[in-house]
Amino acid sequence: MGKYRCSRPIHPGELLKEEVEFRGLKQKTLAHQMELSYKILNDILNCRRPVTPSTAMLFEAALGISAEMLMRMQLDYSMRQTAEEPLFAARLKKIRQCVAAL
Repeated sequence: MGKYRCSRPIHPGELLKEEVEFRGLKQKTLAHQMELSYKILNDILNCRRPVTPSTAMLFEAALGISAEMLMRMQLDYSMRQTAEEPLFAARLKKIRQCVAAL
């Protein structure tokens, strides 16, 4: 768990939203151009939905932002969120203690 506490991972939606706003793009227009529902686009930009490989590739085509970078950001963010869930963290601790006793 320690390696996930070094810095705050950024949901890729934060980066994408900043880029969309910087370019002065309307979300509805972008969603239409990407052939993506407005709700999905808005949820991603507001960090309520993860970036998937297909949406990452759509963003790369529309905005020129690397799909691989977006997926790495999503993975880092998801790993941190999972590691910080109290029940899951307790489960990991228990497993590590059992393995250490072997």
